[in-house]
Amino acid sequence: MFSHERIWAAIDALAERHRLSPSGLARRAGLDPTSFNKSKRLGSDGRLRWPSTESIAKVLDATGATIDEFIGLATAGGRGANLPQGIFPPQPGTIPLLGFAQAGAGGFFDDGGFPAGQGWDVVEFPASPDRKQGVYALEVQGESMMPLYRDGDVLIVEPGAQVRRGDRVVVRTREGEVMAKVLHRQSPRAIELLSLNPEHPNRSFDIQEIDWMARIIWASQ
Repeated sequence: MFSHERIWAAIDALAERHRLSPSGLARRAGLDPTSFNKSKRLGSDGRLRWPSTESIAKVLDATGATIDEFIGLATAGGRGANLPQGIFPPQPGTIPLLGFAQAGAGGFFDDGGFPAGQGWDVVEFPASPDRKQGVYALEVQGESMMPLYRDGDVLIVEPGAQVRRGDRVVVRTREGEVMAKVLHRQSPRAIELLSLNPEHPNRSFDIQEIDWMARIIWASQ
């Protein structure tokens, strides 16, 4: 049975998983930053305030979580352990893995930025079968993404995920350059990217110069 406490605990757990505060999660979901504050969970008369289904849907979209994962978190009171088997956490599986240096070469991606062709390795990624569809991993090579990502870190990328301002993304240009950046601004004509490493410049591109852009949903460090 879902309780008021467990529903809010699931929202808090999603925020923590993405290293966000409740207000940061609300902001990422396009909601008022105070929507998930603890003070908003009870009315002035002491009545329980529940998050709306629309708010939950926006949170799932913003975090890439599935409704099954959310239900699992709510069932367990926000804790990953002791969840019913098959809900969350899912059993380990494998997804394609490629190094950043190889990602710039041709033949590894289709027109939508999804894995294609030969030469991919594999790495374990604990996600449901539906979640693993189209998801792949890129291994960081070198120090260009310091201090956020180090050499050898693995970034989990989901080409089909919605990308919002402030998201960490992998971008491939039509010339074959592949980079991990933060999306600062996107318009129908251009995109602006912020560098993860302060020693490297920010970048701007015309949309016609971009082959694809995909959101980083996880990092194994």
